Amino acid sequence: MVTGGGGAAAAMEAWSTSSPVAVTALLLLVLPRLSQAQTFSLPFRQPETCGHNQYFDISALSCVSCGANQRQDSRGTSCVCLPGFQMISNNGGPDIICKKCPENMKGVTQDGWNCISCPSGLTTEGKCHCPTGHILVERDTNGTLLSQATCKLCDENENSFTVANAVGDRCVRCEPTFINISRSCACSDPNILTGGLCFSSTGNFPPRMISAARYGELGKSFTSEWFAKYLQSSAAACWLYANLTSCQALGNICVMNMNSYDPATFDACRLFQFIFENTVGLRTVHSVSFWRQNLPWLFYGDQLGLAPQVLSTTPLPTNFSFRDQNQNTKLKFVAASYDVRGNFLKWQTLEGGVLQLCPDTETRLNAAYSFGTTYQQNCEIPLSKILTDFPTPIFYDVYLEYTDENQHQHIWAVPVLNLNLQHNKIFVNQDGSSSKWLLTRRIFLVDAVSGRENDLGSQPRLIRIATQISLSIHLVPNTKNGNIYPPLITIAYSDLDIKDPNSQSVKVSFSVKYEMNQGEAHVQTDTVMKFLVYYAGDLANVFFIITVGTGLYWLIFFKAQKSVSVLLPMPAQEKRFVTYVGCAFALKALQFLHKLISQITIDIFFIDWERPKGKVLKAVEGEGGVRSATVPVSIWRTYFVANEWNEIQTVRKINPLFQVLTVLFLLEVVGFKNLALMDSSSSLSRSPASYIAPYSRILRYAVSTALWLVIGIIQIMFFAVFYERFIEDKIRQFVDLCCMSNISVFLLSHKCFGYYIHGRSVHGHADTNMEEMNMNLKREAESLCSQRGLVPNTDGQTFQIAISSQMRQHYDRIHETLTRKNGPARLLSSSASTFEQSIKAYHTMNKFLGSFIDHVHKEMDYFIKDKLLLERILGMEFMEPMEKSIFYNDEGYSFSSVLYYGNEATLLIYDLLFFCVVDLACQNFILAAFLTYLQQEIFRFIRNTVGQKNLASKTLVDQRFLI
Repeated sequence: MVTGGGGAAAAMEAWSTSSPVAVTALLLLVLPRLSQAQTFSLPFRQPETCGHNQYFDISALSCVSCGANQRQDSRGTSCVCLPGFQMISNNGGPDIICKKCPENMKGVTQDGWNCISCPSGLTTEGKCHCPTGHILVERDTNGTLLSQATCKLCDENENSFTVANAVGDRCVRCEPTFINISRSCACSDPNILTGGLCFSSTGNFPPRMISAARYGELGKSFTSEWFAKYLQSSAAACWLYANLTSCQALGNICVMNMNSYDPATFDACRLFQFIFENTVGLRTVHSVSFWRQNLPWLFYGDQLGLAPQVLSTTPLPTNFSFRDQNQNTKLKFVAASYDVRGNFLKWQTLEGGVLQLCPDTETRLNAAYSFGTTYQQNCEIPLSKILTDFPTPIFYDVYLEYTDENQHQHIWAVPVLNLNLQHNKIFVNQDGSSSKWLLTRRIFLVDAVSGRENDLGSQPRLIRIATQISLSIHLVPNTKNGNIYPPLITIAYSDLDIKDPNSQSVKVSFSVKYEMNQGEAHVQTDTVMKFLVYYAGDLANVFFIITVGTGLYWLIFFKAQKSVSVLLPMPAQEKRFVTYVGCAFALKALQFLHKLISQITIDIFFIDWERPKGKVLKAVEGEGGVRSATVPVSIWRTYFVANEWNEIQTVRKINPLFQVLTVLFLLEVVGFKNLALMDSSSSLSRSPASYIAPYSRILRYAVSTALWLVIGIIQIMFFAVFYERFIEDKIRQFVDLCCMSNISVFLLSHKCFGYYIHGRSVHGHADTNMEEMNMNLKREAESLCSQRGLVPNTDGQTFQIAISSQMRQHYDRIHETLTRKNGPARLLSSSASTFEQSIKAYHTMNKFLGSFIDHVHKEMDYFIKDKLLLERILGMEFMEPMEKSIFYNDEGYSFSSVLYYGNEATLLIYDLLFFCVVDLACQNFILAAFLTYLQQEIFRFIRNTVGQKNLASKTLVDQRFLI
């Protein structure tokens, strides 16, 4: 039998000869070993689990004992000699030989190979120890080992200015700040030693600095060892010496604190802001007002409303195209990178996954910067890998590189929206309005430094990771050449409390999205949708007419025929008819809801024409005197008109309760429901003893619609012919009230179309006493004053208006400040309260609309005309209000179309169809009547309640005064 290593070698040699003997020998060697069961299970050991006298064998992946007089080294992967023992040989791992030093030379040299006598005692590792300020000398300049080590004191005198370095093996020159401040290597009182630098205690630099690292997501704040050690020194060196690296380091600490600052505390960002504000005399960098010389560019300023200007005012001077001779489909992002101490590292492209924490192939990582490619990357990364890959943060200032028309290379600064930024303890960048955003510049991916609480060499207590990075590219509206606005980096950081890095993980994402202003597309879509909604209403009328006609046909021809020629459809044959009724109801409900939403979202404003009648003496608080002031104009007239408008919102030409009760009375009490029985009798009553045939759904529908329409038409005719003429006409009364109150109503039901009620008093004033009011009415009755119309010598007070887009834009700009609680600082006074801001906006709107009616704005003027006959018939206008707005004379008070009053036909048919649909489903007129009235009241309540809120928000009328 072949055995051992020699047998294997013999077998291989035999195999090489390819003889039968060789093959047999090899099989005898291998087969017995393969036949035995093999196991590949190994014990799992971590290096840190090895004992003090063991090391981790990187080959066997297990703990192995060190030799005699040895212990584990600092890394744990080899052995070193114990203190007091010198090395004789060292081949790595445990393969070292140690020898005890003699009694007269107990110390070991720094390299561990020799024994030496120490003058000032030993360290815990058995090496020679020297006092502070001394360096250890063990060899001559030629390398000869001394029998006894010596400790040399570094010369701190003015000719040398040297101190021992950190290792203690040579003298080096003192830090320059020590020499500048004290002309020595000592930083004694009253000077301040911080961060290894020496500063004078005099000066106007803030003495109290906050070294707290804020972790707002976790609700924690603690003293960071990095901030405590380097914040004050970086800020002082930046402020006093304009040290470029220190200024960058201060900026980095501010960025690690999420660019957040509170004016009440001098943290990193407040210190940065202090230096920025107090170096206004220095020039700016590249003419960027936010970029001060010697300082990094961190902010775009703290003025609210600035972000939209940065993001959507100036397009990038470069074009992107997919298929052209000058094809450009690559976003060339570059970044200036800095380490945590403020040293510039290099310029680097973002390709290769610089900002992408998720690992992937280079091709897939670089696809993020292919123009037009929507990119999304998500993954979950172990916290242990994060700590290993990012021991210290790297900071990036991102730019977009482009080439101008002259083929010169340029870069454009890319703004950053940090969602974790707090301004006055508010996360302003999480607001939906971009006017409140505060844009920044510098970012990082992982911060494992500021979370170290006591020792910079220890594991951080907390870690901050950029878990969401999104790059937004906005296309310039109506561009033909592929122009874009500056890209925006949106970044969100997550704060993690480190407990067990090996079991903790974090989810991160990186995305690139492309956007454009969809306003024009939305207008086109809304136009199509409104057309479909209006078409739905007309189509509902078609279904309604067909179903009513069909129902009446069966009711009349079946019940009134003498010789039988038609029979009622069977219940199974009525399904198609019921489907048509359902379609009519669904389409009419859609039309009704559209009208309801349109009515409760109209733009309305009450123009008060009243002017002050003089001045009054008024005491001035705090000044101890009086001052003449304009007599205030009473607001009660506006409140009164607003209340009247609120009351007429749901005025109808019929009484809904009377309508429901009358129809129910005729059906159930009079007996019209008996006409819906599937028999030939036309009698309204049935004998209890007689057979009662089942009901026909077609006939029930026909009887219900006929009665509902008859009662409704009778009510409308009574309302128009008698009630409005002799009792009360609330619509015309409202117009009269406006004129008596000196209030006009400006109403926009669509973006550029609406109505105007001219209520300007012909007497100049309406806020007067009873005697003067009666005198004014008498003068009007006797035609002793001008007429009420907008045009002199006319009575026309109501108009349909088509306003120009310029007029609408101006209206929206003013109205935006009316409805916004916190406006941009450039528009509203920061010291004024929200209510005072709204009051100012109200007076601005009142003045603007009044001057518009008075033809003051020539660039936004209007003219008055009558509608053409065809325009009246079609209900549309043929002229577009391009340069001037158009006021159409309207004698029919068509402004009622934004009220229930002007939509009676729609409401009547909707209620009718609701009643019929419930009845067809339940075969119960009483239930149908109850539910119909209930839904009428619900929608009336919604119309009034939401209408009140809209009225209050649009006109500044306090909702508490609306009854």
